[in-house]
Amino acid sequence: MEKNRADYAQNTAIDRADRRYLRHERENRLLIKTSEDRRVFDDVFDMRTLMVLNNMISDGVFKYLRSPFASGKESKLYLALDNNDKFLAIKIYLTVSAEFKKRLQYIAGDPRFSNIKQGSQNLIATWAKKEFRNLKTAYEAGVSVPSPYQVRRNILAMEFMGDSEGNPYLTLVDADPITSQDYDDVIEEITKLYNKANLVHADLSPYNIFKDVDHARIILFDFGSSVDIKHPNSKQFLTRDIVNINNFFAKHGVKILTNELAIKRVIGEINN
Repeated sequence: MEKNRADYAQNTAIDRADRRYLRHERENRLLIKTSEDRRVFDDVFDMRTLMVLNNMISDGVFKYLRSPFASGKESKLYLALDNNDKFLAIKIYLTVSAEFKKRLQYIAGDPRFSNIKQGSQNLIATWAKKEFRNLKTAYEAGVSVPSPYQVRRNILAMEFMGDSEGNPYLTLVDADPITSQDYDDVIEEITKLYNKANLVHADLSPYNIFKDVDHARIILFDFGSSVDIKHPNSKQFLTRDIVNINNFFAKHGVKILTNELAIKRVIGEINN
């Protein structure tokens, strides 16, 4: 009995030392200087996430992370380099975020994700898997979206949408000028998404649409909320997407379709 207690105490001490060492390595490597930096770091890079990242690096998915370039309540995006020194984006869904509980409406009615296990970790992993699958479906249908590479637990690796220097494209919110061609392109991508990929974005706004000026194209992104058109609320979500887009372009003086006509065009009830 005494020997078992001694072994247990020794193992516990070793575990504590290992954790301290890992934390020391992580903090020194990323030069964390403030308590706020440390809080953000720990929110993103918990031990489970670090293990997944390490496995992805070992398997050659990417070589290393470079820097964050976008963040939200549910995730943070990091610039990374693959083994050919090509940029890619690594999206890490925050395992401490409470926002995912608000997103159940986008999963519960989706016939592709009918069996969700209990627990926030499972919900977050399902959300990551859902975005990967939505992106893959949209990309293969010819919709202008980032190409998804791989998903593991709460980490999604995908195509980086930006220039050769590692700068992401501007979103419509920051782009200038906003043109009627931009509007036509957005409606066209929503239409392809609906008719060819059988998806509704369900969270579309000028904040998650890139404008690639060099190649004269619009790129939709952030597909975690997207639902199959068979989802019971798909028409409601589509209407909200159209209203958001129409409001934005109308404020910039662009001639738009009425909400009703835009929806009919998207679902194929009228031609161009």
